Amino acid sequence: MRLLAPSLFARPVAVGLAALALLSVSVQPVAAQSVLRDAETEALLHDMATPLIVAAGLDPKNVDIVLVNDSSVNAFVAGGQAVYVHSGLINEADNVNQLQGVVAHELGHVVGGHAIDSRGMEAANRISILSLLLAGAAVAAGGGEAAMGVLMAGQQAALGKYIAYTRGQEEQADAAGAKFLSAAGISGRGSVEFFHKLLNLENRYGVTRTDDDAFYTDHPMTDDRIAFLQDTYEKDPAWNKPVDAGLEARFQRVKAKLFGYLATPADTMQTYPDYMTGVPARYARAYAFHKDGFLDKAMAEADSLLAGAPNDPYFLELKGQILLEAGKPVDALAPLRRATEMTGNQPLIATTFGHALIAADDAANSEGHTGAHFAEAQRVLKSAVARDRDNPFAWYQLGIVYAAAGDLPRAQLASAEQQSLSGNMVAALRSAEAAAAGLKPGTPDALRAQDIAMEARAAIAHAKKHR
Repeated sequence: MRLLAPSLFARPVAVGLAALALLSVSVQPVAAQSVLRDAETEALLHDMATPLIVAAGLDPKNVDIVLVNDSSVNAFVAGGQAVYVHSGLINEADNVNQLQGVVAHELGHVVGGHAIDSRGMEAANRISILSLLLAGAAVAAGGGEAAMGVLMAGQQAALGKYIAYTRGQEEQADAAGAKFLSAAGISGRGSVEFFHKLLNLENRYGVTRTDDDAFYTDHPMTDDRIAFLQDTYEKDPAWNKPVDAGLEARFQRVKAKLFGYLATPADTMQTYPDYMTGVPARYARAYAFHKDGFLDKAMAEADSLLAGAPNDPYFLELKGQILLEAGKPVDALAPLRRATEMTGNQPLIATTFGHALIAADDAANSEGHTGAHFAEAQRVLKSAVARDRDNPFAWYQLGIVYAAAGDLPRAQLASAEQQSLSGNMVAALRSAEAAAAGLKPGTPDALRAQDIAMEARAAIAHAKKHR
């Protein structure tokens, strides 16, 4: 996918499990979804989740909160210590406390090991925050009539066992989430508010259920869960604690930023019209104007943000990205260099800076000048991949640098890394084998090439077996 901004980019999710989407119980491959990477967003998700992760008895260094590019209102766990949050859920949340309520619930699934527990149903290998909504994976479609079809097929006993077990998991996750919020001193008010929003969505889309229907859902009915949680949270000392003002301001920025990046410019301008002068609105419009090709207007919004916060690294990153994507890489260098330095060489921002350095050299060469930035680009990009290996765009850019320097084996190794992360295992195998043939045997790079080749062969064999 060609991106608006290389540091805000999408890549395939490296999890081969089934996905449940809001208002649909059809099964989709998770690999068809993408993860959105953005330095500012990831910093917010880490900071707002860390107290909950600690309260859950987990190490924040080992738990990832991952943003999935999906407009449905959903979140899920899929094995390991990772919580996946859909972009649509962030768009639906009104404040950071609501998002914390969702994450607390999902951490309940992580601690409970529910995503890897197959006792309920072997095929149900993903716990979703349909967790917070709707009839579930055991019913092929649409409420009571579909459930009757399952019964007519002679599946009542198996269905009942599955539903009872998964509903129990959801109740456990609700209770665990409440415990984590309380231990972290965070109000459960946002959790209750978000359940009300989901109940409204049920009503909006015509999802109605009777007590009989409740048996056929793999999650407790939303209104019942609201009553249980409200009673639990209102008794907690943190119930009336206000939302953290700093986190809330950052949440509103990120919410607007993601909307401007993902929505059409027309939708962005409707949601954040010109008369809105706050930081989130200007942030969103900067992306909208840039996507529409209005460089002057995009720059005006970026400069207005910087006028109020000249040392904000994310506003500097925004300005650099706009200039880079508008074909002005030399002008992009100064703001991107400052953003990289101010964030301690944050890998995603450094990748954008490395891209600008390469593009600036290309521009200089096209004008008959000698480029002077490739050596710096190599240092910046090597540092970026050393700190964040799961960044295919950084590997791609690093491959360009190696190729320009005539180091073909390392260019092929960088390509293998990028192709493997992007799910192109056939190309990754080819590049890794070529790299291994040209690298000195026994060196770390040669061993890494062999590892990628081995992983690619295994992935290819697995794919053939399951066709």
